This record gives sequence, C-alpha cells and structure tokens, in this order.
Amino acid sequence: MDRDVKGTIGNQENEADKWSEVPALLGSLYDIVDDLEALFPGRKFTPDGHLVGSIGEAVAARMFDLRLLLASTPEHDATTADRQTLVQVKLTQGKRGVALRAEPKHLLVLRLDPDLHVEVVYNGRGRAPWSSAGKMQRSGQRAISLSKLRDLNVAAPEEHRLPIRNEVDLRR
Repeated sequence: MDRDVKGTIGNQENEADKWSEVPALLGSLYDIVDDLEALFPGRKFTPDGHLVGSIGEAVAARMFDLRLLLASTPEHDATTADRQTLVQVKLTQGKRGVALRAEPKHLLVLRLDPDLHVEVVYNGRGRAPWSSAGKMQRSGQRAISLSKLRDLNVAAPEEHRLPIRNEVDLRR
C-alpha cells in the first residue's frame, strides 16, 4: 500500500477487491488453530498480540473507512477519512475486557467471537472509557471490562459515534 506524507497508509481503489479475500484467510487461520488444539488437547493456540491487534485494525479500517497510521504509532491506530479524528482500535477475542495505555481521542472496541462474528462493543470518544478504567498497572495499562464498555456505549451520544461504512462478515 502507498504511504502518504502524513504517515497514514493510503486506501487504493482496489481495496474492496482485496477485502474479499480476508474472510477466507481468517477462516483458514482459525481452522488451523482448531486443528492444532484438536491435536494437542489442553493446549491453546489462540492468536494474540500483534496478530489480533492487526486484525482489529484491518477490520475497523474496513468497517469505518479509516486510514491506518504507521504501525506502532503511540496511542492511536488510525484517523477518520477526513483526518479530523484520531482513533484507537482494540480487538479482543475474550469476554473480560481490554487495556488502555492512554486516553484516546476516539475509541473503537471490537470483539471477535469464535465463529468470527464481529461485535462493536464500544464506539465513542475515549474520555468516558479512560475515566472508567481501573488503576494504572505495572504494565502501564488500565483495564476496562467489556460489560462496562457496553454500558458506556449505550450512553454515548449518536453524534459521537463513527458511522459504519461497510458491513464486515468474517464468519465461516
């Protein structure tokens, strides 16, 4: 992908064509995980870390028409298409919560179910989740539960949400 002078990864016209490959590729990845777990009962082969973070960023970019920032940009992962809003993206496969390192301008929290259904847990300004998160941990992060994020999402004004531009269905 092309990088523009502002440090974002530019969207190309054929990205919609590229996106059509994503559900099958992710389905294959999770099929491999299932196969490994069947071969080694009691062992987890859950994708995590950078892989899940990058999946979340790619999914959010598609869903909300975001422009991804360079990898490892502090505090934010993307901007809106008009470059007016910085966005932090969090994806979890779990049921507990996510951790924040700083107060983002806008926060998107997505949850990926085992069947690869994408749930938007939170879509709004970052102030409320940051204020509601727990104490700073040694890791430099503050945790917030998915249930708290869902409550905050219900309370978030509609005008503070990013509109979904493309439905994303990753299910197998």
